[in-house]
Amino acid sequence: MEYQATIGLEIHIELKTRTKMFCSCKNDPDEKHPNINICPICTAQPGTLPVINKEAIRKTIKSGLALNCQIASHSFFERKNYFYPDLPKGYQISQYSTPLCQNGFLEINDKKIRIRRIHLEEDTGRLIHEKDCSLVDFNRAGIPLMELVTEPDLSSGKEARRFAQELHLILRYLNVSEADMEKGQMRVEVNISLSQISNLKSQILGTKVEIKNLNSFKAVERAIDYEIERQKKILESGGKVLQETRGWDGTKEITFSQREKEEAHDYRYFPEPDLPPLDINQELLNEILKEVPELPQQRRLRFAKEYELDEKSIEFFVYNKGLGEYFEKVVSELPPHLPREALVREIKLASNYIITDLQGLLKGGLAIDKDFLITPENFAEFINLIFEDKISSKIAKNVLEEMFKTGADPSHIIEEKELSQITDKEIIKKISQKVISENPKAVSDFKNKKDNAIQFLIGKVMAETKGKANPHLVAAILNEILTKME
Repeated sequence: MEYQATIGLEIHIELKTRTKMFCSCKNDPDEKHPNINICPICTAQPGTLPVINKEAIRKTIKSGLALNCQIASHSFFERKNYFYPDLPKGYQISQYSTPLCQNGFLEINDKKIRIRRIHLEEDTGRLIHEKDCSLVDFNRAGIPLMELVTEPDLSSGKEARRFAQELHLILRYLNVSEADMEKGQMRVEVNISLSQISNLKSQILGTKVEIKNLNSFKAVERAIDYEIERQKKILESGGKVLQETRGWDGTKEITFSQREKEEAHDYRYFPEPDLPPLDINQELLNEILKEVPELPQQRRLRFAKEYELDEKSIEFFVYNKGLGEYFEKVVSELPPHLPREALVREIKLASNYIITDLQGLLKGGLAIDKDFLITPENFAEFINLIFEDKISSKIAKNVLEEMFKTGADPSHIIEEKELSQITDKEIIKKISQKVISENPKAVSDFKNKKDNAIQFLIGKVMAETKGKANPHLVAAILNEILTKME
């Protein structure tokens, strides 16, 4: 038998606002001290009234616009009734019948993944389970929580992971959420069923299984892949897949049963009587639309067209937005008079040095926009010195390290530390003759047409000059001397 996986995602995202959804308490999910950011409203004391956080509404609408959604002109909040220790009211203020955003899509690898809805609600508290008791921290209770629900358009763990990664990237570009999965700011739940394909035109729908609280992209992919294989084995052995909720054990890399789910919960939704309805006009939409920046896919296409970078480099700059912006500032400082072909080569050189050498230096924890000392002008000058063959790659590393520490101009560093490249042919010839006399085996290998012999000798000359000699000139002079010796 052949089987096809049908997968839908439910993704909860904590919005980055100054205050909570319905009160003025600080929105700080990372607060270590329990029950500090609380008030009578978010702990549901009698006689209190909620007030809608306008910024949370705007950020949800902004997310919907970025994800090609239709925005509701009229919406309202509802009470979702259920009882759990981390829910102080005994109900959650949410949206059901009138989500703020619906009927959108996100394109992944030329495939449109439809988005059924994006609605806004309040987060719950956090339960802390001790050995002999459970504790409740209400710091998180009431934080604005955006929920995105896809249509069941995904078919593999890899595809679901790619969707989650692209959504995460978009949320950060929009500055609506940090979406840090390790901190629980973005939580993924998977609905998955396996369908038996009897022929190409029809399929028997399988039983839906839900996998809760996946907190990494890796977990999303691995949990789905495991669940597909688990259900396949059950069906192939003649068994029946149970409709249930399962968890993910990241250590064992298996899903495990949490509870059977025979029927959908009846949450008895009804309109929230303490909050007014929302009317969203075109003027507000136009205002929010202006705040939507260039999104990741648009940036990919532009970087490919403007800078002619390879796909791997483009992905680096898209995922590392700060470094991508710095790269563009550097490119804007490169010599404008260069022919296009030369400019593209210099752009590629700048890209390589940012991705490799500069990224290596930044691992110390400095932010590109805060404590970073190298100006785009100085970095562009540095790249130009390499491009024009005025410093070798070895000297370039030393210069870049000094620029990183001090922020000094590269030309100043070269002059101060006497790092200028040796281009005097007589000096290089003299050193080359010395190296040749000290390495007869390499000379013999050269005569025997061994490819690495000349590279070995070039390395020796560069070492003698502490990297200052022009490597192309060294290669030419060595070849000239060695050829005459044959």
